[in-house]
Amino acid sequence: MRIRRLTVVSLGTVVVCGVLAGCNLQPQPVETRLPPGVGASSTQPTFSVPSPSVVTLSPAPEATPTSAPVVTVDPAPSAPATDPGAVSCGDGGSQTVSGAEQTVRVVGICGELVVSGSALTVDASGATVKTLRISGDRARVDVGAIDVLVVQGNDGSITSAAPIGSVDLSGDRASVRAAGSIASVTVRGQDNVVGASGGVGTTTVEGRGNQIG
Repeated sequence: MRIRRLTVVSLGTVVVCGVLAGCNLQPQPVETRLPPGVGASSTQPTFSVPSPSVVTLSPAPEATPTSAPVVTVDPAPSAPATDPGAVSCGDGGSQTVSGAEQTVRVVGICGELVVSGSALTVDASGATVKTLRISGDRARVDVGAIDVLVVQGNDGSITSAAPIGSVDLSGDRASVRAAGSIASVTVRGQDNVVGASGGVGTTTVEGRGNQIG
């Protein structure tokens, strides 16, 4: 009898432990708590979206048209009454004419006349020039009289209606003509032509293809 009681007790203990173990394996309920004031009937939060900013563009300024090349005369004297379209050196003054592909008329007695630019045509047949300086290519100058001529450039053409005291030419393919003599000529370049109806005095030539006479 004692052995049976122990067996019953042991079985009861096993049953109780099994029940308890089964209880421990069941999942525990999870409780969800919401913040105060938030429930099923609460309204959803609203967000303000800023409207896109509007940018107003001012019209671009109109481009200023580029002007054509202009001949510059320095200083700018008043035109002589006898020839309103001409530039006057006055009596022994100096003038500078610069530009491109233009025609300028010069009158008066010029102590110095400077012609600087490209493809300039200068009509100084009504002027007497002590010193004529030309720099640039394709210059065309007709002058009444020249004492000293200095040329630096290519393809120029200079004609004097009177004798020339001296010619100093640096460049290629230039032409100098004088009605009368040329006292002295210095040439540095190629294929230049210097001619005078009254003959040429002293000559210094550096280069090939030059014609002096």
